Amino acid sequence: MSPRQKILIVDDEPDIRELLEITLGRMKLDTFSARNLGEAHALLSRETFDLCLTDMRLPDGTGLELVQHIQQRYPQVPVAMITAYGSLETAINALKAGAFDFLTKPVDLTRLRELITSALSLPAPGGVSHAIDRRLLGDSVPMRNLRQHIDKLARSQAPVYISGESGSGKELVARLIHEQGPRANQPFIPVNCGAIPSELMESEFFGHRKGSFSGAIEDKPGLFQAAHGGTLFLDEVADLPLAMQVKLLRAIQEKAIRCVGGQQEIVVDVRILCATHKDLDAEVAAERFRQDLYYRLNVIELRVPPLRERRDDIEPLASHVLERLAAGSGQPAATLHPHALDALKNYRFPGNVRELENMLERAHTLCENQQIEACDLRLAEGNCAAEGGVPDLTQIDNLEDYLENVERKLILQALEETRWNRTAAAQRLNLSFRSMRYRLKKLGLD
Repeated sequence: MSPRQKILIVDDEPDIRELLEITLGRMKLDTFSARNLGEAHALLSRETFDLCLTDMRLPDGTGLELVQHIQQRYPQVPVAMITAYGSLETAINALKAGAFDFLTKPVDLTRLRELITSALSLPAPGGVSHAIDRRLLGDSVPMRNLRQHIDKLARSQAPVYISGESGSGKELVARLIHEQGPRANQPFIPVNCGAIPSELMESEFFGHRKGSFSGAIEDKPGLFQAAHGGTLFLDEVADLPLAMQVKLLRAIQEKAIRCVGGQQEIVVDVRILCATHKDLDAEVAAERFRQDLYYRLNVIELRVPPLRERRDDIEPLASHVLERLAAGSGQPAATLHPHALDALKNYRFPGNVRELENMLERAHTLCENQQIEACDLRLAEGNCAAEGGVPDLTQIDNLEDYLENVERKLILQALEETRWNRTAAAQRLNLSFRSMRYRLKKLGLD
């Protein structure tokens, strides 16, 4: 018989403690109660807990302090915050500090049981990294940091704003956060907000009743209902019109929706992840994106690095893509000529991993003898131009990108010739060391 799981309850109100103890006892869980921070710290030092439920206001401190204490000393213990109704800012601060989720008073017992079941099904910290490694290729420092953040965010229910350029892998990151968390067995519903006509948005998100508008011939559930219990991934969220932003904000705050033509609100349990290639801060400043929705979605920001910031990953990524293409065609995998690999490592990749995949698929088709030459890549910089000559202008899509790549090649050449002595390389290029350092940072070579 396996031992019963232990829950720590921290609240100075006897009625709340008793309600939680009775509810958790019926779930076959052992409870330990504390009235303040001091008692909670003492219990944590003596017992091993599977979950902590804490009130925000305590006689000798705050629940936020307890969240931070547990994060530092007992990171394997998820913490759920209990806050007063309407104190959304407090709940968001708790999530940012590392809380798993939050509940509002008066406590809804159905929601409480769902939260506890979800929290107790969390994997151990660090236990999902191997699964992430297989899906998120690359061993550069930015990618190792990204995996660590995914591992941590999978243990939370906080909304996450995934920022990054087009083609950098934002949807894959969202899927990994979902698949490594307690909602893994529930739906993951991705939606491209820019692809839905504005007049159909409310129906798509919240569903509609039969006869609610012309063409509504039957009841239809919306995306929130489809994602109930799981995760709703809002891709290109910056493309939402302002009218829809208001309705989305209310649905997220109230955790309930009302379908088009419906009279009753429907409770939904959905974790929200969102992404966009646009700068959301700039969109808010330009009043194209509501500031209140921005703060609600951007509880935690996770940046996906562009490919040019992790050039060491280009070779393993390219090998993986070529092996996949070979498996699909039934032919041996093509190889990259060293000059082709150098060309890829020196290319800016405005389209990131998606562009790399498309480029290699085209080169795989065009190459001779299963070896991809630099010319097969057809890079915008004109890799096949005569060395030292003027490139063909038809091969330059963007002058700034072209000049930046020329600068990168010259700096790399100087660094290699001086065995990566930055001071000597700067002197060879007739640059000050300060200017050299700035250029290395700008080009992602630092």
